[in-house]
Amino acid sequence: MTERKKDILFLAAMLALLLIFFSRILFTHQIIRAPDIISEFYWGVKDIGRVDFWQLFNFKLKATWNLYVNSGFTTEGGDAGTQFLVFHHLIFWLFPPPSNVAWYIIFHLFIGAAGTYSYCRLIGASRAASFLGGLIFALAPENVSLINAGHVMKIATISIAPWAFYFLEKGFIKRRYIFFLTTGLVLAFQFFHIHWQIAFYTCLCIALYALLRTTWIVMEERSERRGALVRLVCLNLTVLVFFLSTVAVSLAPLAHWSQDTNRGGQSGSNQGKGGLAREEAMSWSMPPEEIATFIIPGFFGFSRQEGGENPTNIPAYYWGRTVFTQTSDYMGLLPWLLVPLPLIFRRDKYTWLAVIAVAGGIVFSMGKYTLFYDLLFDYFPGINRFRVPKMMMFMTVLGLALLAARGLDLLLDEGVRRTKAFNRYIFVLMTIPILLIFVLGVETAGKGHWLSEFGRTLIQPTRYQQGPQLIIERWDNLVGETGMAAAVAALYASVLFIYARQRLSAAVLFLLLVALYLFDTGRVDEKFMFLVDVPQELNGGRTPVMDYLLSHGNDQYRVLPMDGSDPMHFATNGIPVMFTSNAVQHRRWQDFLDTFSLTSPMPDMINLKYLVLAKNQYLQAKVQLGDRYLPVFTSPDSSQVVLENRSALPKGWLVPAIALNRKPGEALSILQNPAFDPRKTAVVESPPPVAMPPSDSVAPLPFADVTVRSYGGERIDLEANAPRNAILVLGEKYYDGWKVTVDGRPSKIYPVDHILRGVYLTPGEHRVEFFFDPLPFRVGKWLTLVSLAVYALFLGKEIWKKKP
Repeated sequence: MTERKKDILFLAAMLALLLIFFSRILFTHQIIRAPDIISEFYWGVKDIGRVDFWQLFNFKLKATWNLYVNSGFTTEGGDAGTQFLVFHHLIFWLFPPPSNVAWYIIFHLFIGAAGTYSYCRLIGASRAASFLGGLIFALAPENVSLINAGHVMKIATISIAPWAFYFLEKGFIKRRYIFFLTTGLVLAFQFFHIHWQIAFYTCLCIALYALLRTTWIVMEERSERRGALVRLVCLNLTVLVFFLSTVAVSLAPLAHWSQDTNRGGQSGSNQGKGGLAREEAMSWSMPPEEIATFIIPGFFGFSRQEGGENPTNIPAYYWGRTVFTQTSDYMGLLPWLLVPLPLIFRRDKYTWLAVIAVAGGIVFSMGKYTLFYDLLFDYFPGINRFRVPKMMMFMTVLGLALLAARGLDLLLDEGVRRTKAFNRYIFVLMTIPILLIFVLGVETAGKGHWLSEFGRTLIQPTRYQQGPQLIIERWDNLVGETGMAAAVAALYASVLFIYARQRLSAAVLFLLLVALYLFDTGRVDEKFMFLVDVPQELNGGRTPVMDYLLSHGNDQYRVLPMDGSDPMHFATNGIPVMFTSNAVQHRRWQDFLDTFSLTSPMPDMINLKYLVLAKNQYLQAKVQLGDRYLPVFTSPDSSQVVLENRSALPKGWLVPAIALNRKPGEALSILQNPAFDPRKTAVVESPPPVAMPPSDSVAPLPFADVTVRSYGGERIDLEANAPRNAILVLGEKYYDGWKVTVDGRPSKIYPVDHILRGVYLTPGEHRVEFFFDPLPFRVGKWLTLVSLAVYALFLGKEIWKKKP
């Protein structure tokens, strides 16, 4: 059997083991109970299995504008790169919903495990050790518990990181451009998985890795230092340039799109430097005391289930200093037990690189609790665009997997086992369960003291629980978890002690360690794989309220569900909704939402025609809503009421007068005033190019003067008959990716009423055509296509060279 076939056999065994380990969520008709899956992710993938197979390969590289979500939504084509991930849709096509979401997650955990295995093999680890390293990456609760949060694309993005390091290291070993090009390609494809924070962090770590490896190589090759340095610099620049060109189809539009968001450079947050405000950006920093959870996973309780109350296998909610958490910091005890071996016996460059990954990931994850992150936030480009510093912990898992793999090889080395240093290592190992038993004794004996000391912390309420019983629940959980950690440590110590006494073979030791690791991590991981029946709305069926809206409205008017209904349920059924919750919003829209009032003209301007309320809600708000919002439909079970906004404006209308106001805050105040009439006056931010009355003394123009000829995501055509100079106002968000022609000639779109689009017209009949065509996407698309063509040429050259 060839060496490659042996590696494939080990990877096949790893895949089989993962399928068994995660069978609970793979072979089921239920869905993972996670808000981000149920409320967001699943809506976009549940119907993929219904399309024809060849449609999976139907590439449409264009910038899109979604009419149905959030009053119009776009990333300027920043998500177009997902079309290159053909296997993404293939998995959702092959496996039945809703379990196809779990299959997608486990597939990527295997991809990450295979990448870790391959890197370990590349740096000289045995197959057994590399197998363990891959398992650690795939099963560590730090990664697996992301399932509980529903962070599907985060898991997918993390899984690509080991492959980037593999190809970069292979490039440094071989000194061939193809491997550096492949590193750039892998980083680009990681970015296409659309979790841009993880992709950004991976790029930072790759850059540091390249810098350190280059330095070591130059130091080792002293006689050829100058020539080696020049070549290495060129090779490293190849990664950077090729990554940027390959990822351009997503990165170029996203870079432009993000500038005007609440995280962009012009957001005004972070003391005027742009990005997020400091406190928000440093949310979800890992408190230093939570390092204890590396050994005792439930020391601070377990994840708070955002999708509902905790299942019965979680006896206590998380009670640490983080705002809330949906994940676990635990990575399994075995990796930490093996880490000392490479530090004692193999202190080479690969050990130090892994140590930097472990320690750097932990320090970075502590965020606001360290000066290090403060300095990065203030001075390093891009850091202040993201929150949740703890996301960097995936690098700690990867570094830990590499150290554990090297540690296992040293453990199985007969020469190492004969040394005094190894005997000291075993002795220290035996003290760990003793220390944990001592901690357990201190907890038990001093229960009254500790409850008195930390009672105020332990009683902190959660979303689902409150009251004095929390103190006892959390304390009992803490004691129980300490005892369990002591038992697990004792099992590991016993196995290693027996092995040190030469009572176990290497093969039996390997199998026992893997079995113990499966038990150790499985006990924690299963707490984060909670399943529920598929909610009725996720089946995609239309409700009676939706049937009414579809039969009485049209897609030019918007709906605002206010009864807790999922807006995405409406949007996926072709009903435009005014608002969907997104972490990143454009500033104009966020300002509009922050000041939005149902009693102002703001709903009319944005074409909000229907409100959906629970019956009790309507009865309470009936007087306040007055005659403006009248009930037009009640669901058969009387649980929902549809109200029609009788003053909602059409999609486009002509306004005869303007009010010039360059201050957005003052403009919003005008819009909030119930007396303001958007039919008569348009609030603009710059002087008009044609003569316009400066007051609202003129009468509004008839709605019939504007006709919508076609209305689509990326194109809107209207005909307008202007009796005088007027501004055509479109009830759609202003965004500079939109272009307009008037009678076939390019014109300019102006921001009107803070959030809408306006085009000035002279008297007469006009054909006005809006189309979405952002320049960054066009440039990025061609850069990516050229880059992929270049890679194909290099790859073809490599294949040709290998021909006999």
